[in-house]
Amino acid sequence: MRHKAATTHLGRSTKARRGLLRNLVNSLVEHGRITTTVTKAKELRRHVERAVTLGKKGTLHARRVLLSRYPKPSTVEALMKDIGPRFKTRPGGYTRVIKLGTRKGDCAEMAFIEWVDYQLPTKAEAATDKKAKTAKKAAAPKKAKTAKKAE
Repeated sequence: MRHKAATTHLGRSTKARRGLLRNLVNSLVEHGRITTTVTKAKELRRHVERAVTLGKKGTLHARRVLLSRYPKPSTVEALMKDIGPRFKTRPGGYTRVIKLGTRKGDCAEMAFIEWVDYQLPTKAEAATDKKAKTAKKAAAPKKAKTAKKAE
């Protein structure tokens, strides 16, 4: 029975569950859409909705509360500067959960969780993103393994 059960435990200890939800919030804010199990998506929705509501306030106190919950500064910055103003007029319901069916390995129910105004990237944008990633990898300095061989 779930009488007065405040949270879904997800088969984890408190610290592991907190870390999991923190990482899921970071991923959703960064990517706009993530694939996870339905149970995790429904639990994540609770945390993300509260974070966006705090981000909409835009106060120093709200920023500090978000930093205490999600220590990654880029996540808090995105919630305060991008996502909060984007949903300024919306009273709630910032995310949607779209069920995908079962995962092949263990038959877990899978789902997308995304922002309600999420737009799929077009093929042209995806191609330019792919080119930028390959160019970034090529420009990265490689470790000098040949110097050890020469000695």
